[in-house]
Amino acid sequence: MKSTKYTITTTPQAIAPKRNNYRAIYLHVIGNGIVYLGGSDVTAADGTATEKGAVPFELYVPAGETVYAMVASSTEDLRVLDWSN
Repeated sequence: MKSTKYTITTTPQAIAPKRNNYRAIYLHVIGNGIVYLGGSDVTAADGTATEKGAVPFELYVPAGETVYAMVASSTEDLRVLDWSN
């Protein structure tokens, strides 16, 4: 298991790289903003939103998939706990 800190910006960034197995990750937004989750083309209009009040946000990631995160403006700190590491 590994916990990683990310500074999320307005450009989609990989927060759960592709693995060969199905896994659960847990997300914790540190600040008061909203982080949007999705594929490499995620936007604020179509991403799945999570924010500080949604702790912990559990996400199941299928084998072979990568999860990306972005914010609508500014930056946001995000912690990801990945059980597969």
